[in-house]
Amino acid sequence: MHELLRDANGGRSRSVRSDLVTTNLRQSPLHRLHRELGATMAEFGGWHMPIQYPDGVIAEHTAVRESVGVFDVSHLGKASVVGAGAARFVNECLSNDLGRIGAGRAQYTLCCTGDGGVIDDLIVYLVGDGEVFCVPNAANTAEVVARLQDAAPDGIEVTDQHTGYGVLAVQGPASARVLAAVGLPSELEYMAFVDAEWDGRPVRVCRTGYTGEHGYELLPAWDDTPALWAALTGAAAALHGRPCGLGARDTLRTEMGYPLHGQDLSPDISPVQAGAGWAVGWRKPAFWGRDALLGEREAGPARRLWGLRATGRGVPRPHMPVLSTDGEKVGQTTSGTFSPTLRTGIALALLDTSAGLEPGGEVAVDVRGRPLSCTIVKPPFVVPHVR
Repeated sequence: MHELLRDANGGRSRSVRSDLVTTNLRQSPLHRLHRELGATMAEFGGWHMPIQYPDGVIAEHTAVRESVGVFDVSHLGKASVVGAGAARFVNECLSNDLGRIGAGRAQYTLCCTGDGGVIDDLIVYLVGDGEVFCVPNAANTAEVVARLQDAAPDGIEVTDQHTGYGVLAVQGPASARVLAAVGLPSELEYMAFVDAEWDGRPVRVCRTGYTGEHGYELLPAWDDTPALWAALTGAAAALHGRPCGLGARDTLRTEMGYPLHGQDLSPDISPVQAGAGWAVGWRKPAFWGRDALLGEREAGPARRLWGLRATGRGVPRPHMPVLSTDGEKVGQTTSGTFSPTLRTGIALALLDTSAGLEPGGEVAVDVRGRPLSCTIVKPPFVVPHVR
């Protein structure tokens, strides 16, 4: 996606084709509205999604950090697991421990391969012992659903509901005021959810998000999403907020050090390597990839994900070599962007543990043949206002 974004330091958009063929791309329920707002649209995860609106990524990013932004993330997957023992079944498949939470709570978890790689990272909503609602990433939904369906015992039904619901994210210090303005509940603990009504229509409201700021993710019915979007963006505008695209979502999540699947987590990058061991229920007797992950944790990973903050002029991008002060390759960036908040380049990078590198150490990123000096840091790069 990075090659489709406007450079956050004010450069012109690169590699955005105005003649993009969208015939085979899926569309959110807000597709027409995004086009009317002048959004730059591009392919993401098999969907035609808004990357930025006319005022650009920095304006959208700043709105979320200082006030509020509203995102259409309806491309995210949705799937239900229903039947007697549904929660126990999901807990035996996915990495985190559903036993740590109760009904009405959500949890970040991982769908792993047998050898410990990550097929997807997702949010699960524990509705009750007999129902779990899953929100995978767009491109991985079919794979996650297929694996759950193949493993499901008699009496448990796994259903792909990708286009059954929209997903709207309201993020920023003023997000609670936006929800209150449209009559939705906002007094929720972090990672809690409630099923509410808006204008007589059902909507699930959860205190989650991908920006680090105080925020919510709302799941209305697919066909109800445009009306709710209009109400939310109207309320946000009154608070100096705005619609935001996936470009700002990416810069915001990178400032927090949140992983993007396919870059910072993947079938080749385990949660142990990515520093996501906190999302693994290590004491559970069973989950996909358990033995491999326990072995890797005991032996120690060969590489570890750290943050890099540029001290020189330049912007690191994904898949760039990371060099030691002696010029030896010691890793590779997985994500990289310009931080609008810090006004400098930042990156996530997998660094070889054998190099003995730690926060405070110095490395260089090879930016197209030019070394960019960076300091190793432990994310987040930016401390949010209130979570």
